[in-house]
Amino acid sequence: MIRTMGGAVLAAALAGTALGSAPAAAQGSFSDNAIRIGVLNDQSGLYAEYGGQGSVEAARMAVEDMGGKIGSVPIEILTADHQNKPDIASAIARQWYDRDGVDAIMELTTSSVALAVQGLSKEKKKITITTGAATSDLTGKACTPYGYHWAFDTRALAVGTGGALTRAGGNTWFFLTADYAFGSALEADTSKVVIANGGKVLGSVRHPLSNQDFSSFLLQAQGSKAKVIGLANAGLDTSNAIKQAAEYGIVEGGQKLAALLFTLSEVHGLGLKVAQGLTLTEGWYWDANDETRAFGQRYMKRTGRMPNMIQAGTYSAVLSYLKAVKAAGTDETDAVNAKLKALPVDDVFAHNGVVQADGLMVHDMYLFEVKKPAESKGEWDLYKLISTVPGKEAFASPTESGCPLTAAK
Repeated sequence: MIRTMGGAVLAAALAGTALGSAPAAAQGSFSDNAIRIGVLNDQSGLYAEYGGQGSVEAARMAVEDMGGKIGSVPIEILTADHQNKPDIASAIARQWYDRDGVDAIMELTTSSVALAVQGLSKEKKKITITTGAATSDLTGKACTPYGYHWAFDTRALAVGTGGALTRAGGNTWFFLTADYAFGSALEADTSKVVIANGGKVLGSVRHPLSNQDFSSFLLQAQGSKAKVIGLANAGLDTSNAIKQAAEYGIVEGGQKLAALLFTLSEVHGLGLKVAQGLTLTEGWYWDANDETRAFGQRYMKRTGRMPNMIQAGTYSAVLSYLKAVKAAGTDETDAVNAKLKALPVDDVFAHNGVVQADGLMVHDMYLFEVKKPAESKGEWDLYKLISTVPGKEAFASPTESGCPLTAAK
């Protein structure tokens, strides 16, 4: 694992760590002596359990499932910790591209980071596939020819959780929103869904990233008398807000908490006693069927944990990229790009997934309720399925997305 420390980008962190086969002689139409993929995410901060080293391990699984090479050209994974800072992430990405021959970058937890790296990658004519950041702007107004968004986005989360709760009677909302690109996008997308379903937004308050004390924000939400308090944040911020809401008796007082981006990892960390009854939307669950259970058990043997949708989505993104490289017979960006958009996504994460012209991978999403302790049959038996949200309903079409590349002329 690579760390950047003390706010300065160290040379060692910029170099990344290669995981996989040793370089072989360059051949065929490959530009270098290896196919190199960077996994760039938060490995030490509030999103470390959300993606972190778990996403790196998922990427390694995808490489193994491709046989570790394409033809005789080895596949390598580089990894680094961006500390949730766009400037650090951009510096790492630039050196990966300029010095280390990285062909594509994956995961990109934190929307501000993903937007920055996707912009740089457009300049460098390199592919990014985001699985750990949520903002729908990635394939909307900030879309690029080489940027992809896998696993989920803020619109899909809003349609799933926001739509379901509003239709169920939670028709007044107040938001606790992380004060950066992701939080703003999630609040905006959910507000649109709430209003479209006949609800009202009574207000919102913004909190700093990696916040510890939510008391003043929760008191404002409680005072709003909104039926639903929407948590437009993620990771430890959501966990801390939920814990402190319990201390204030907010749910006992009749208000409902909506965890708008909360994954299996955070629910497990919080525990069913606190998390029970939460409604949330994910793009994947390990206990959905025999195929997902087999993948989950394989991942568990390697990490000691079950994967969440970001980690399973990273597996899918890396595998899909490598399938596109194989189909193209080259790692040249435009050729791989064409195959990524043409090939269906058919793997343990999604069957019949479709990659749109704006780079968004469309697949079904799932609305879950967190089980009560008495309902759970094991440590990772945490969800019960409420409904399936069809991909075409969950995600924006290319013309709806606001992407300049696909806007109606």
